[in-house]
Amino acid sequence: MFTVIFMCLWLSLGDCMADSIETLFTHKVVDKGDDVTLSCKYEASATTNKYLHWYRQYPKSNPEFLLYIYQSGDPKSESPPRMSANVKDKQVDLIISSAAVSDSALYYWALQPTVTGNPAALYKNCGTVLLYSRQFC
Repeated sequence: MFTVIFMCLWLSLGDCMADSIETLFTHKVVDKGDDVTLSCKYEASATTNKYLHWYRQYPKSNPEFLLYIYQSGDPKSESPPRMSANVKDKQVDLIISSAAVSDSALYYWALQPTVTGNPAALYKNCGTVLLYSRQFC
């Protein structure tokens, strides 16, 4: 039997300036094939439409862009297979359908625009979710 375990860590990179992202759990344990929801809450100071980006990073690899979604809930990019996102009440969820061992990775989220005012700089606030699988006898 395979078990997929989600652990969430908080990283604070730089000055927050009133925009923030926080995780809603410390860890999750799911079986292979289960649907998984990774969630974060955000506070944004500006009234402009924010984007929330999701990334995945495998060991010894660069982060891989997965998708981003408008603060209003409208998806901005096409989602990878088995992944989707939604926004409600300043909570953003990444939904992974039918979790697989291949989903084992580090997941990042970032709020844009950033404190630098440069919309291309994404890692002002980020959280990470470590997803890995373990086989039990």
